[in-house]
Amino acid sequence: HCAVLLPCPYTHFPVLSFSSVVENGQLPDPADWAFTDVVNYFKTAGFDEQAIAFQDQEIDGKSLLLMTRNDVLTGLSIKLGPALKIYEYHVKPLQTQHLKSNANTSLHAPQCVTR
Repeated sequence: HCAVLLPCPYTHFPVLSFSSVVENGQLPDPADWAFTDVVNYFKTAGFDEQAIAFQDQEIDGKSLLLMTRNDVLTGLSIKLGPALKIYEYHVKPLQTQHLKSNANTSLHAPQCVTR
């Protein structure tokens, strides 16, 4: 599938649509993104030059969700200013959204009963 980038009026970041409807202005779960989706996300967010670092390091959605502030600031070899913005305004919110989505999902997951 190809990712289609759409502006979203409910969020401060671009939306990747994987042939499904985006509900409540939420992005599809970043855990499902390929590294090309991560690269396209940052290019659409205005970080063309920095997106190359995510490509070079093959950062996919699962890797993105595991990144720490230090990983973004020092591990990608990008300038400090853009690195801070990428972490604070993109990586951190995506991680928070993912955690909230998983918390909501786990609340409704069937419970196993052992005897």
